[in-house]
Amino acid sequence: MNQRPIYHTLKPLILASSSPRRQSYFQDLGLDYRVHAADIVEQLLPAETPEDFVRRMAAEKARSVMELYHDSWIVAADTVVSLADSVLGKPGDRAGAVSMLMQLSGNEHQVLTGICLACRRNGIAAVRSVSTRVVFSSFSEDVARAYVATGEPMDKAGSYGIQGQGAFLVKEIMGSYSNVVGLPLSELLVMLEEYGVIAVSL
Repeated sequence: MNQRPIYHTLKPLILASSSPRRQSYFQDLGLDYRVHAADIVEQLLPAETPEDFVRRMAAEKARSVMELYHDSWIVAADTVVSLADSVLGKPGDRAGAVSMLMQLSGNEHQVLTGICLACRRNGIAAVRSVSTRVVFSSFSEDVARAYVATGEPMDKAGSYGIQGQGAFLVKEIMGSYSNVVGLPLSELLVMLEEYGVIAVSL
């Protein structure tokens, strides 16, 4: 049986991300959209804070796709894990993933996501950022290696997925859960409704 959609799309909508987690959120909400992943260089600038970095990355991703679709509304996002103001992105290899996890073990970190909603024809490029505090339990390097061996951490910021097997690492979370998954839904939906891109299905 088909589930009744919660929202419907009023304007052409493009998700500038190939992330299956972000696409799943759009699908679950009933949004009609297409995917065009942004291809940009993601590099932290000297003295750039994690929050400034994710906001800039989201805006640059949106801008690159916006140039190709002048009439569409673009949603772009960038998520990083921040530990003591250091940015932990996706691991380069398994050893890097284990190293990241051991840095996070027993500590509190922040998950920051920048989101940008943009439309070239309307001259809109609205940017927001959301931060969630996450506390990890303490675990051994053997546990980290066993988790990395599942393959799950390899495409995720901070080397873990809270929505998957990595949930067992998390002791406490303060803030948006969907932000830790990679897309702060509450904040994004407010933006989409504010600009008339979507509406509630009644």
